[in-house]
Amino acid sequence: MGRASVLLTVFGLLLALTASLPNKDDWDIYSFHINSTVTSRYATTVITSRVANRMNEPKEIEFHVQIPKNAFISRFRMMMDGQVYDGVVKTKEQAQEQYTRAVSRGESAGIVRSVGRTMEEFKTSVTVAAHQKVTFELTYEELLKRTHGKYELQIYARPMKPVEDFKADVHIHEKAGVSFVDVKGGLSTKALANAITKTHADKQAWVHFYPTVDQQKNCDSCGEEGMNGDLVITYDVNRDNGFGDIKTSDGYFIHHFAPSSLPRIPKNVVFVIDRSGSMRGRKITQTRTALLRILNDLAEDDFFGLISFDREIIHFKPELVQATALNLEGAREFVRNIEDRGSTDINAAVLEGARILNEHPREGSASILILLTDGDPTSGVTNFDTIQSNVKQAIAGKFPLYCLGFGFDVKFEFLEKMSLQNNGVARRIYEDSDADLQLKGFYDEVATPLLTDITMIYVGGTNLTKTNFSQYYNGSEIVVAGEIIDNNVEIFTPQVVAISSKQKVTFSNTNGSVDSSVSDGFLQRVWAYLTVKQLLEKELLLSGPEKEKVNKEALELSLTYGFVTPLTSMVVTKPEGESSEIHHKPKEREEPLPQSYHRSPMISYDQRRRFIKSFSGRSASLRPRTWTPFEWKPFVYDGFPTRRYSYPPLAPVSHRFLMKTANDTHPLCFDIVGAVIVKLLHHPGTELYINGVLDSIKNGGFNEIVIHVGADFHIKVEPERISLQQGQNITHYTRAENVTAGRFTVNRIKKHTEVTDGDMRLVILVHEKHGRKFLWPVLRQLPSAGDTEGLLALNRVQYEEVHQDAHTKVKTAKGETDAQRSTAVDLRIRRPVEVGCWLIPADFVLPRPLTDFLVAHV
Repeated sequence: MGRASVLLTVFGLLLALTASLPNKDDWDIYSFHINSTVTSRYATTVITSRVANRMNEPKEIEFHVQIPKNAFISRFRMMMDGQVYDGVVKTKEQAQEQYTRAVSRGESAGIVRSVGRTMEEFKTSVTVAAHQKVTFELTYEELLKRTHGKYELQIYARPMKPVEDFKADVHIHEKAGVSFVDVKGGLSTKALANAITKTHADKQAWVHFYPTVDQQKNCDSCGEEGMNGDLVITYDVNRDNGFGDIKTSDGYFIHHFAPSSLPRIPKNVVFVIDRSGSMRGRKITQTRTALLRILNDLAEDDFFGLISFDREIIHFKPELVQATALNLEGAREFVRNIEDRGSTDINAAVLEGARILNEHPREGSASILILLTDGDPTSGVTNFDTIQSNVKQAIAGKFPLYCLGFGFDVKFEFLEKMSLQNNGVARRIYEDSDADLQLKGFYDEVATPLLTDITMIYVGGTNLTKTNFSQYYNGSEIVVAGEIIDNNVEIFTPQVVAISSKQKVTFSNTNGSVDSSVSDGFLQRVWAYLTVKQLLEKELLLSGPEKEKVNKEALELSLTYGFVTPLTSMVVTKPEGESSEIHHKPKEREEPLPQSYHRSPMISYDQRRRFIKSFSGRSASLRPRTWTPFEWKPFVYDGFPTRRYSYPPLAPVSHRFLMKTANDTHPLCFDIVGAVIVKLLHHPGTELYINGVLDSIKNGGFNEIVIHVGADFHIKVEPERISLQQGQNITHYTRAENVTAGRFTVNRIKKHTEVTDGDMRLVILVHEKHGRKFLWPVLRQLPSAGDTEGLLALNRVQYEEVHQDAHTKVKTAKGETDAQRSTAVDLRIRRPVEVGCWLIPADFVLPRPLTDFLVAHV
């Protein structure tokens, strides 16, 4: 059979979901099996979905998978018509080259995104002949992380309809012994609870989930379309000694270290809390609630500090204070009075927190610095690299910094790098009704230090994963893997040295027992998985040749062990004539798609032709069924559907913007490349956020502009209509109307829309080009209060021209840059005109990097 290549760059959690076109009677998922095997906390999960096409004609069948963000896909295959189509992991460059060739032939682009808090999604599709069957099989691997004294394995299932043969089997085998096993999650409720059987016998545990068709319709997240939820299997192992358990096999080892019978170490903790205007409303309320609960948990021998900040810093006390009843009551009052206001000076606030800890050292204690923020720095020092350098110098490795990013307006990579530089981690706090529980949950993970300055020593070991840790907390676990030199277990001597309270302690494998019963090759995969994970973290902290070296090492391991990571892609050979797809494993700093995910609609054959022609200038013979120039996915913003776009990497489109200049000088212009979402105007003080989606056609303007006020009021402006949402009620306006809603007045006229909010006045013009209508926003009046940012809030630029021979440079406060004489269409007026301008890079003319003016969702 002839073949065409399809590429899948994957990532993340567990779900297999097969779906086709809307009429579900056309296809049948006659078998859906999930099988997870957990050995030494390393889980390998295989999802097998078998689907039959009941039609008298070929049918496109889709396969969706959600897997844990922490997991790597290691195998994907399809079986159809007696043929097996296996995936092959390649470098991103190789996969991209193959994908680009496919796109030039008009084949489709797949999409992969993070989904929710813990999951990532992969999907592909294949055309199945009439009355034929296809089997999809996906394998992924993950090292389970211990938090709050337990491991969690999450299994997600949404088959889109009840399945006659649905089975989920989990087998846990731990040499140390399984101390308990439990099952929770949305699929363990109501009638589905009766479909779960659980068996626990010393070193093993089994969980079986075999729901009937009727049971699949009856749970908290079930209905006529079957199940839509997860099972979460939690367990822990027996811990007979403080050294933990160590396993060896085939020249590799893995060591799980989690002593529990240790005295807690008193802690010094400083909370640095963002109270800028963007924290207004539910976020600041939930922060106060979480802090009050945390204060209640402090022990009397703990010391603490509280800082709230915007552009100014306010202390509870300028030094650490003991957690006495009197101090705690004063702290509670301080927390209750934290109010949102102003801009965000992260640099000054974190440095002040570090000062408090540095100036009040206590022997035999553990210090922790925790930052909570929901946005980027907007006052004081705003350069990310400078802030990171300042913080690293101030902390000097003496204590960890934990950064909590509230929502998606924050630059998560900035927080992640700053945490890793200071022996901490970054965690995203999701804007939801349980955000206060998320905050408290993170604090609980670090609330009880048991050891500090931990060094893991392995005489006779090499190629070790991370061996130095600043602190070890009750309920967590330290995992180290590596190779044994010459596979000589006789000289292999593991040891742990750490500080417990005020004294140095040593943990040794006193009984000399080492488990060597695991299968060959297993520990090597665990070592490779952990090494790749840590190299990807390390890569974030480096630059230049060092970064390239670490990248190369992580890439080679990913290819050797067949892991789909942020550096690799999986290419799957599919039947001849099938389309090519590319999927990338996202990073946590990318925003997830919500659970309310829907399949994107297909466009028409004529639309598809026009879209390709606009890029290539030529037409082609293309099959209308399989090609989608973009996917649009409803992204729910508190119930209001907004859009996320994914475009195939065709020739990049650009949009030219004119910059206001001082003293009527020749205009400056710059380009924004791509169909991106632009931050037009953000005014946190009034909870006003305006974003716009640029079109996929060059200089095609905006195809929608969305205005948010708080969580419950939204206005979406499109060329043909306006949608207004208040709470759960949505009203659409397609004719000229004057609408007053809350503090807003919206006046829709044929060629423009005026939006007034207090003293802010925005005009959104409707232009037309080649029969296509698009939008262009013009800010007639800024809010009188400060703290505004966005493309519409930029000040006029003052510059001078510097002529050197035949070249012209533009000189601003940032310095000089080459300028090119060009033109731009001034879309800020009702009848656009073309004007001359000096074209210069966006990052040079804007006050901050262009990426700071782009957002993840509208």
